[in-house]
Amino acid sequence: MKDDLRLVYTGSRVEGLFLEELLNENGIGCMRKDTLEESVSAGWADGSPENAVKIFVETFNYEKAKKVLDEYFASRNKKK
Repeated sequence: MKDDLRLVYTGSRVEGLFLEELLNENGIGCMRKDTLEESVSAGWADGSPENAVKIFVETFNYEKAKKVLDEYFASRNKKK
């Protein structure tokens, strides 16, 4: 099971939610793990807002997901 998923993003919750939607719009299923939200729900705060979310995709979608995310980050950085 561990080899079936690959990490494609670690960062803020806000951007993570946007990227999750972007991947889904491109036909790439993903799994979001929000460590900060999980810990707060459990009654303690663990992690930081800057690295609270991790997004994983299935291994066979990894290259496609990386391309979509790389294009997004490149276009975002051009606007700065």
